[in-house]
Amino acid sequence: MSSIRIFKHHIHTPHVVLGCIEFAICVFAVYFGSFIRFGEMVMIEEEELLPLTVRALSFSLLLMISMIALGVYQSHLREGQLGMLLRTAASFLFGSILLTLIFYIIPGLFVGRGIFAFAMVCAFLMIIMVRYLYFNNVDQTRLRRKILVLGAGKRANSIAERLRRKVDTKGFEIFGFIHRDGEVDEVSGYPVFPNLGQPLVEFALKNQIDEIVVAVNDRRSGIPIDELLDCKIQGISVIDVVDFFEREIQRIELDLFQPSSMVFSDGFDRGIIRQFSKRTLDLSISVIMFILVSPILLFTAIAIRLEDGWDAPIFYSQERVGLDGKTFRVHKFRSMITDAEKAGAQWAEKNDTRVTKVGAVLRKYRIDELPQLLNVLLGEMSLVGPRPERPEFVDSLSMKIDYYDKRHQVKPGVTGWAQINYPYGASDEDSRQKLQYDLYYAKNNSLFMDLLVIIQTVETVLYDGE
Repeated sequence: MSSIRIFKHHIHTPHVVLGCIEFAICVFAVYFGSFIRFGEMVMIEEEELLPLTVRALSFSLLLMISMIALGVYQSHLREGQLGMLLRTAASFLFGSILLTLIFYIIPGLFVGRGIFAFAMVCAFLMIIMVRYLYFNNVDQTRLRRKILVLGAGKRANSIAERLRRKVDTKGFEIFGFIHRDGEVDEVSGYPVFPNLGQPLVEFALKNQIDEIVVAVNDRRSGIPIDELLDCKIQGISVIDVVDFFEREIQRIELDLFQPSSMVFSDGFDRGIIRQFSKRTLDLSISVIMFILVSPILLFTAIAIRLEDGWDAPIFYSQERVGLDGKTFRVHKFRSMITDAEKAGAQWAEKNDTRVTKVGAVLRKYRIDELPQLLNVLLGEMSLVGPRPERPEFVDSLSMKIDYYDKRHQVKPGVTGWAQINYPYGASDEDSRQKLQYDLYYAKNNSLFMDLLVIIQTVETVLYDGE
């Protein structure tokens, strides 16, 4: 089992297993800290404090959130063991600050300074040790699917070409490709079986195949339905190549996309319960964030005025395209010179000469986006969703990129799945790449995924600032 689907979002099984182990370690660390501090595994409870079990679970949950926020569980990272050690240390530092803040807000969760110190040290050392043992000694291949690809032409070759990195194949291993009559084989570097010499189901069972990925060029005449049905009955998973990419790399590949497959799949939930949960999350977090960042908003306004003069505008508003293609005005801190678009609308580029000195800092740490919380409170935007674009850009991109308008089936967001998975870019090709992530979010969005994106945005701001 290469991944687990939690509320429609795929998470690689090794990271789920590791996360569960480390959560248990954090819980144990609190009890161990109690033993070191008081000589017993459960310290005497005080009336104003919550039970130690509740405090231990809260401690563990907040540390896990910190590690997720700092990208400790990101499957695409290639930093090596030293890089991951530093990232884990940073997540514990961030977690200690978060825990201190929570203890101040909810005193009943406080575990005591002595226990807190012992628990943090114990949890950090144990997690470092477990991660070293897990990644160097545990046979993670047992958690990977052995796949057989039906087809060896252009569509099948997309798997071999696009999933070449080790981090891309953590969830599966390719056993080989099956040649189909009428296709020109384009696959190289993997076995291509021109003739199985036996029924597909027998070949798959004999070679312990877990999953067959259908990647033929012509679905109308190239799919052996009866043989695939036999495999399905025998417990061998059968999946389309588009769904395969969606599961493994959490995006929808546009050049392989076929509308018919999307019509019959689940997703694109716009039901009352989903809308209510999303709106509730937007309102609650926006209000809390407004309170927490109010000093930053004040200092930012002063910094803009100090650089550009007391008569210079602090904010700027701009028309953007929102839900169902309706336009609204987005609000941001001004990060460019006042006449930045005297020549007309144009893409904002990395190292753009129109960006002011203060604006460069605002853009790097996404501070210029904070006034969009007002758009969230007004219901024009959501905290999580596709980035809202200007009408003139949307019109142009809709003519160049198929299905571009489908990203407007959900509210635009302050942050989003594309923003945390694709680096900053300002071109038609960048927009096409981001659309693949936006479509994945539009199809699979849930309250769980919104929370995951919000948490992971911290890592994007700290490590990948524009």
